[in-house]
Amino acid sequence: MKIKYLLLEGIHHLGSDFLKEKNAHVEESLESYSKENIIEKINSEKIDAIGIRSKTNITKEIVENADSLSAVGAFCIGTNQIDLESCQKKGIVVFNAPYSNTRSVAELVISEMIALSRKTFYLSSLLHQGVWQKKAQGSFEVRNKRLGIIGYGHIGTQVGLLAESLGMDVVYYDVTTKLPLGTSSVCPSLKDLLSTSDFVTLHVPENKETKGMIGEKELGFMKSSACLINASRGSVVNIKALAEAIKNKKIAGAAIDVFPTEPRKNGPNFESELLGLENVILTPHIGGSTEEAQKNIGSEVSLSLYKYFALGDTAGAVNFPKVIAPPINGDYRLVHIHKNEPGVLAEVNSLISELGININYQSLSTKESIGYLLMDFEMDEAKSTELSTRLKMSDKLIKLRVISN
Repeated sequence: MKIKYLLLEGIHHLGSDFLKEKNAHVEESLESYSKENIIEKINSEKIDAIGIRSKTNITKEIVENADSLSAVGAFCIGTNQIDLESCQKKGIVVFNAPYSNTRSVAELVISEMIALSRKTFYLSSLLHQGVWQKKAQGSFEVRNKRLGIIGYGHIGTQVGLLAESLGMDVVYYDVTTKLPLGTSSVCPSLKDLLSTSDFVTLHVPENKETKGMIGEKELGFMKSSACLINASRGSVVNIKALAEAIKNKKIAGAAIDVFPTEPRKNGPNFESELLGLENVILTPHIGGSTEEAQKNIGSEVSLSLYKYFALGDTAGAVNFPKVIAPPINGDYRLVHIHKNEPGVLAEVNSLISELGININYQSLSTKESIGYLLMDFEMDEAKSTELSTRLKMSDKLIKLRVISN
């Protein structure tokens, strides 16, 4: 049977082309779908996997009403738009592309830092209005300035290395211990980083700890000559407090690529307290919006989806145990997703023994509420059908797939 994919939000054609080459049925849309449309589409066409970007939300309601769905591909870095817990409990694996657009985001941050230091966007806007304002006052090189990176992960480290090549002093703060790259050094506290940096850039995930982490108090720690850059998540910065800090000259400028509320589609009517403020660069969530990044993301996530359906491989999964699945050793591979409770493996092995089936390969991994079992067999189609039927009788089973070799 062909695997059915629904790819939304204009996912790069390399991803859909790859899946089509693997004999999948792929339906594509440039737009995001509403909750009701997603549920109706999945159920009416028995969709196996849905691919989304940042505008489409896979909510608990969608998950609970999408019985045929086995996988979600987030063709982006973040997965905040997906209810990961509900997907896990329903046996729906979620993949993303955590590394594919890191360079694109890092380059945007560096370019915005230089633009803020030279007030390029502000002076350009004046020139578009016919105002010629040539002066050196308030314009600086970034060489020998300090860049403070909050969140020293895949993107933060690349930003740091690029900044070092410009002759900058790089410091970082992270809640977990991270090995410094290049000549960067760790800051003992967030306050220390904010109070000593000429530029502060944010590269943290969205969670309870990071929501609103940069507010009036934190902005008050910053130098009046410093600039803030946020290309991480819109909820991390209190936009109202940032606008007030810029109006009152508490900080010198900001570059914001992500916002607490973002439009679902392109067009007018975007609103923000930051509109029209001097030396503020606003971009419409384009950190990873380069041809290179979208190609990489399309290839990475589509490959993860294909390997999951072909082999049961979950190496790139966000909410499942990470299993690198070997080639199938036998006629069939059983993909058994079950509640993480004692006795499941014994129950499955007992049934297999009763049916007189020989096991060629077996792997069991668990994560939080689920167990993930792969088993390879040599057996005829009749026994495969009987095994599947009897396994489905268990109240511990969440989802079952049988892959033929």
